[in-house]
Amino acid sequence: MRIGFKSALVLFFCTLVGFDAAWAQSRRNVRTSEEGGTILNVTAWRTAGSEPIRLENLFLYENSIEQKIKNLTYDASPARIVLLVDNSQTVRPTVEQLQAAVREFSYEIYEGDELFVIAYDEKPEIIQEWTDDAKKIEASVATFRKQGNPHLFDALDAARREVLLPLMPGTRKTAVVVIGDGLDRGSSTQFDRLLADLQSDNITVYALQIPDRTGGAYRRNQPKPAQVIKQLTEESGGKAFDFEETQAAAKAICDELRKNRYLLSYQPANSSSYDARRVFIVADEGIAVRTKTAHPPNVK
Repeated sequence: MRIGFKSALVLFFCTLVGFDAAWAQSRRNVRTSEEGGTILNVTAWRTAGSEPIRLENLFLYENSIEQKIKNLTYDASPARIVLLVDNSQTVRPTVEQLQAAVREFSYEIYEGDELFVIAYDEKPEIIQEWTDDAKKIEASVATFRKQGNPHLFDALDAARREVLLPLMPGTRKTAVVVIGDGLDRGSSTQFDRLLADLQSDNITVYALQIPDRTGGAYRRNQPKPAQVIKQLTEESGGKAFDFEETQAAAKAICDELRKNRYLLSYQPANSSSYDARRVFIVADEGIAVRTKTAHPPNVK
C-alpha cells in the first residue's frame, strides 16, 4: 500500500525521541562536525595481500595542497544501506528481475548490517524499513510494480534527508545503492545540489546500472542518465556495477563496506569555508583507494 513517504517515516522514527527534533539536531551535527577537523570515509585495499592500510601509505591533497593526515582507523562498524529501486513504467528490467536484485543484498550483508528498501516512480515508496531479515525482504518486494515516470533525484534526496540523516552523526557507514539507469523525469530537486548534499553528508552512492532507456539522448538542463550514475558514484566515493552481474555486485558492495572502509582525519590547511574544496587521495604502489571528490562549501 502506498503511503505518504514522510508520514510513514515520522511514525517509524517517533520512537527515537521524536523525528523532527532528531532530524534537526542530526543535521546540525553533520554540518558542523568538521570544525575541529575533517573526517573522510575512505575505501582502501591492497591489490595483493591483506595487510591493513597504514597512515603512511596514503597522501591527501585538498585544492592541490598536501594535507597532513592526523589519523587513519579501520572502520569495522555495521553498514546502513538504502536500496533505491527504479519502479517506473519504462525501466528495462522486469519486476521479477528487480525483485531478484534486491534479494541478493539480503543474502550478502554482514552481521549487524541493515537494509532499507525504497521503490520510486513519481513518488518514493517505502517497501521495507530497516531490517537484516531476508524473509522480510523476500515478502516486501512482492509489492514492486512498474508505473509512472522516474523522479530519481527527489527519491534520492528523500532517502538522504529522511532515512539516513536521522542516523547521524553516530552512524558514519551509510550508503545508497541506486538500482536504475540514472534517468530522471520531473524531479524538483536539482542534480548539482543533490550531489553536493550527498558529499556534505558523507553518503556513499553505489549503483547497479541498468542500460540507458533513452539511448544516450540529449537531456536539457541536466546530465544524461549514464553521466548521472557516473557522477553520483565516483564523486561520492562509490562505484557502479553492471545490473546483469547483480549477485557479484551485491557481494562486492557488502564486502567493501565491511572489509575495506577506513576513517581518515585531518586538519585542513589553507582552506576556506566559502569555497568548494576538491579532495584527491593517492596511495603507495599496490594499494587501491577511493573517497569522495569534494567538500562543498560549509557556508551557504
